Amino acid sequence: MSERLNVLKTYKLFVGGKFPRSESGRVYAVTDSKDRWLANAPLSSRKDARDAVVAARKAFGGWSAATAYNRGQILYRVAEMLEGRRDQFIAEVADAEGLSKSKAAAQVDAAIDRWVWYAGWSDKVAQIAGAANPVAGPYFNLSTPEPTGVVAVLAPQESSFLGLVSVLAPVIVTGNTAVVVTSEKSPLPALSLGEVLATSDVPGGVVNILSGRTAELSGPLAAHQDVNAIDLAGAYGELHGELATALETAAADNLKRVLRPQAVDWSAAPGTDRMLAFLETKTVWHPIGI
Repeated sequence: MSERLNVLKTYKLFVGGKFPRSESGRVYAVTDSKDRWLANAPLSSRKDARDAVVAARKAFGGWSAATAYNRGQILYRVAEMLEGRRDQFIAEVADAEGLSKSKAAAQVDAAIDRWVWYAGWSDKVAQIAGAANPVAGPYFNLSTPEPTGVVAVLAPQESSFLGLVSVLAPVIVTGNTAVVVTSEKSPLPALSLGEVLATSDVPGGVVNILSGRTAELSGPLAAHQDVNAIDLAGAYGELHGELATALETAAADNLKRVLRPQAVDWSAAPGTDRMLAFLETKTVWHPIGI
């Protein structure tokens, strides 16, 4: 009997709910911590980034209009799907980050739990971000949070899965849509997450995932006039400094909200900061009618 050849996985981008290759046709080799080849990942272009923004904008109206309860259900469904593919993600995270199986399992379990945690916040964040304001006069004065819009997310470079979930989930649970640039060195867990999102009730375009060179993709996203905010988590470390400053300058052109890069322990309790960072506050005055 002849020896069987393994069917190697072809990783693709996740844009608009579909799985295109990069329009440039480029790929780059992804290796593990011992420099052993794992796969070829798509090397996204500026055109891919623009396409992802178009998809995110198209999805924003429906996603932001969904009830908070519905968004929470969908995030919980993502956790359910990840639980079913837990072994796959453990293997990918172990290869990506050079971890033992037990340590990779802890990272994956924490990421799954984080989806559940943010799902629980979906219909509660308005209680801490909104208020009935005391005013002198016969008026109701109510402040309520609303999503900012399309958010570009530079995923953490070293935490390929738990860090990714920690920056993505708070963006979408509050009604924003996202264009994610994966960890440059370790993109495979993020690209596999796209397969989960495609089958877990997340509407196409709510999350768009691009792999490639962070410096190449982040500039066009920071300068894009239809991107409303940017999380620079992936501009920390060796990319911190000149790149982050240049991205902040580009983002200022249309007054984007910018979340600065900083050292973060992604295994720590996340808190509400990243949810609140991409919310706007709408205040409404209404006469009481005395």
